[in-house]
Amino acid sequence: MMKKRSALFMFSLMMAFSLSAVGFDVNNPWKTADEILEQISDPVFPDRDFLLTRHGGKVGPRHDNTRAINRLIDRASRAGGGRVIIPAGEFYTGPITLKSNVNLHLEEGAVLKFSNNPSDYKPFVRTRWEGLDVINYRPLIYADGETNIAVTGKGKLDGQADNDSWWWMKGRENFGWIEGMSSQYQTGRPKLMEMAENNVPVAQRVMTEEDLLRPQFISPINCTNVLIEGVTIVRAPFWVIHPVFCNNVTIRGVSIISHGPNNDGCNPESCKNVLIEECLFDTGDDCIAIKSGRNNDGRNTPIPSENIIVRNCRMKAGHGGVVMGSEISAGVRNVFVENCEMDSPRLRRVIRIKSNTVRGGFVENLYVRNVNVGQCDEAIFRVELKYEQRDGDGPFMPVIKNVELRNVTSQRSRYGVYIEGRDESIQVSNVRFIDCHFNNVQAPVRITGAKDVVFENFNTTIEEVKRDR
Repeated sequence: MMKKRSALFMFSLMMAFSLSAVGFDVNNPWKTADEILEQISDPVFPDRDFLLTRHGGKVGPRHDNTRAINRLIDRASRAGGGRVIIPAGEFYTGPITLKSNVNLHLEEGAVLKFSNNPSDYKPFVRTRWEGLDVINYRPLIYADGETNIAVTGKGKLDGQADNDSWWWMKGRENFGWIEGMSSQYQTGRPKLMEMAENNVPVAQRVMTEEDLLRPQFISPINCTNVLIEGVTIVRAPFWVIHPVFCNNVTIRGVSIISHGPNNDGCNPESCKNVLIEECLFDTGDDCIAIKSGRNNDGRNTPIPSENIIVRNCRMKAGHGGVVMGSEISAGVRNVFVENCEMDSPRLRRVIRIKSNTVRGGFVENLYVRNVNVGQCDEAIFRVELKYEQRDGDGPFMPVIKNVELRNVTSQRSRYGVYIEGRDESIQVSNVRFIDCHFNNVQAPVRITGAKDVVFENFNTTIEEVKRDR
């Protein structure tokens, strides 16, 4: 059940979101980006270290370090904070809960191997699952209502997910599911969707192991001053980094290499002042997907994701490089992407916006510059306002406006610009492509349901030989 402290924190956070807005300069949007960066800072920790091996931690698969790590985090937080250090070696653990003023630091050569036994991730906690509020599996690394928290270092976080554990729950044969087994589509997902549609209180949306809703890897909720830096993350059960209702978040120098189902790299949801920089994404789903709640849950808690900077990142495989959606019912605004490299035949799209008239929401003030694309499979820029039409039709028309791509180059893709709006109500507007050069495309531009789309110094070359698909 959600604690009163968390509810009060949620109210305070909503107030902070509404009172500390950045004024947007439409004539010089990148000046706004500079102002956002001035509001983002790393948390500062006391110069105090707590070494795991001096407090009961032991290497090797025979030793479960869950209790030792969490007790040491509690001790460090009660002492006023500091670093909890994981030294070189393989340490096996269950879920870890971060506390205020604690930096979980993995030294070079350190590996935290997380249990892949679902029973170890109890008791269930308040989180969000695909944009819906829920009481579900405890994420592998979790925090609720904490201030000044971090996961840093040159070590590795290994979720040990595979086709025999976690991934099969998706219900796909290529991830280990076999005919006759249950899956999330048969159990927890429709159950949670119905609860959200009926506005069932979150405290009553309690899942079970049989519901098969996999946990996130790192998910702070209702937290302020969050840093994740330097670590490598592999084999995630579900979404990899998923901050929810957080303010002042920095993701820096992280390598995410995880190709399971729904292995999105970083999904800030209803967060404000977020910096994602110098990261490597090689993922089984979107590299970065910015979200703000789904359907009623997003509209009933109308906290958008806003003031988000993505820079100097490298994207390899993934469904999309930087994506807005598909759960954006509370909206996304003020997103800046610059100086990124994206290149892989397994990268589906570069910049993508996706929603429908059931989810609704808005995306406004999206600015992209100096992005170099080797190749992607589908489109450099893609808007889908008929995404997942199995949801049906609803009254919540998505609105997309004020989008600019400047100095974006690519060497190969199926489409250059592919905008699929809604013909019955033109809600995609003021989209500009300036100094963009897309080579070896099969269809340079395909646009429906949009207005005020401008091309300045926009060049494409046509691929003469159709690639095998």
